Formats: sequence, structure tokens, C-alpha cells
Amino acid sequence: MKAYVFPGQGSQFVGMGKDLYEQHPAAKDLFEKANEILGFRITDIMFSGTDEELKQTKVTQPAIFLHSVIQAAVAEDFQPEMVAGHSLGEFSALVANKVLSFEDALRLVSKRALAMQKACEEQPSTMAAILGLEDEKVEQICAEVDEVVVAANFNCPGQLVISGSIAGVQEACERLKAAGAKRALVLPVGGAFHSPLMKSAEAELEEAIKQTEFKQGICPVYQNVDAKPHVDPQEIQQNLIQQLTAPVRWTQSVQQMIADGATLFVECGPGKVLQGLVKKIDKNAEVSQVG
Repeated sequence: MKAYVFPGQGSQFVGMGKDLYEQHPAAKDLFEKANEILGFRITDIMFSGTDEELKQTKVTQPAIFLHSVIQAAVAEDFQPEMVAGHSLGEFSALVANKVLSFEDALRLVSKRALAMQKACEEQPSTMAAILGLEDEKVEQICAEVDEVVVAANFNCPGQLVISGSIAGVQEACERLKAAGAKRALVLPVGGAFHSPLMKSAEAELEEAIKQTEFKQGICPVYQNVDAKPHVDPQEIQQNLIQQLTAPVRWTQSVQQMIADGATLFVECGPGKVLQGLVKKIDKNAEVSQVG
């Protein structure tokens, strides 16, 4: 079975999507529609902006979403039997399996990016990558820290991202290194994504998600919140609301997809991050880029 997977924040690069815009009239139409919906020419930043411009959360998230969704839209033989997305990528996955329309999802992604940026400005916070420790050990040590710090991204065995207040992440990093972590590296991100510190952003996004139409999908989506397949529009909607403050269970999602018959993982969007993670989760899994 073929599973399509969609990347999250961090996969962006200047020039992304330019080939799609120039080679496919359908892609050009969607990019121009996006410029109109967003109220600024995101294509100018994507195709020829600076790294700094592209790194702004309000730009990064819609840019990755657009690249992923439009790449899937113009791909030959795009027939997903299951889909999943890493964090932001879940919105791309929901367009690919027709649960959300392109326009509605883009509006939600833009709202999500602005709400997250606002939450980060209100309360300085951060994330850190922890390498070489078991997930359970990382979770246990985070729970022992008095400040806010939680396991946020279960990326692959031995690679977990923690998220929380600056003091909480720093203390957890020290404790995790003492417990045997190979590395505990604070990440250059705007704030504590997938942690309780995103509660204000979640509340803002919840209202928008509840006002958006969710349709029956053409195949299951394996959602970040519980790593399980979902087809019911109401369940999908509820899980998406919780996603901002809940961890991204990517390791568990990929394992579940393999258990359910996935034999090939096709990455849609910029970069090859997810292909690398899938191979680390199961070295026998086949991976490729959408073409």
C-alpha cells in the first residue's frame, strides 16, 4: 500500500515551488489563488525572498503547505491509500485526502501561523532535540522538572524534541545529558510548539476549525494526536483542534501505517526529512519523493 506523507515547519528553502509554478498551469492558478486569499504575494517570498523573510512563521507555514499540496495536486497517479502529516503537514494531508478544501485549509494554516506567532511573542519559550535516549526516559525526566517542559515530537527512535519554557527546557537538557543523552540541542525556533504554552493559539484556532466544513475523506488519515487512522470528519476535526498542544506521535504513526499495510512512503513537499525519519523508524520501509 502507498502512504503519502507531508512535512512540517523546517523544510522550507528559497526557490521552493518555483518549478511547479513555471511548469504547470494548474499549479500557477493555485499559487495565484493563495496570493489572493493571504492578501500578500507569498510566491515572491517563496521563489526569490530571503531566508529571513521565509523563516517568519506567518510565511513559513503557508509556504510549506502550498508547496506540499500543489505538488500533490499536479502529481501523476496520485492515489493515496493512507496519508499523514508531521505537525503542520497534517493540514496538507487533509487536503490530499479531500477532507478539507484547498481554500479552507490555507485559511486555517494562515490563522494557525499567526496564532502561534502571537503565543510565542506573549511568552518566550523554546524547543530542544534530544538524541540517544529512550522516549520513556525523556518523558520521565521532563515530568520531574518543575517548569513547563514536555515531550513534543516523537520523530523516530532515539530522536525526540522537547518543548516548554526557556528555563524548563534548559533544566531538562541538563538532566537529560546527565542521564546519558548523546546530545541535547536547543533549536532555533520561535516558541514551544506542541506544548501547553500553545493553549492561547489552540483556543484561537479552535473557533476557526469549528466553523470549517470537514468532509468524508477518500482514505484514512493517521493523526498526530493518537497515531491512529481516522475517516470520520468529526473525529478528525476534534483531533486537529488538540494538535497544537499535544505531541506529534510520528514514530507511532509510521509504525501503525506499516502494521496496517503501508509498503511505500511517498513524501510530498519540500525536502526529504520525513523519508529519513521513516527509514530510521523501519529500515525495511521503502521511501520516495512525489514525482
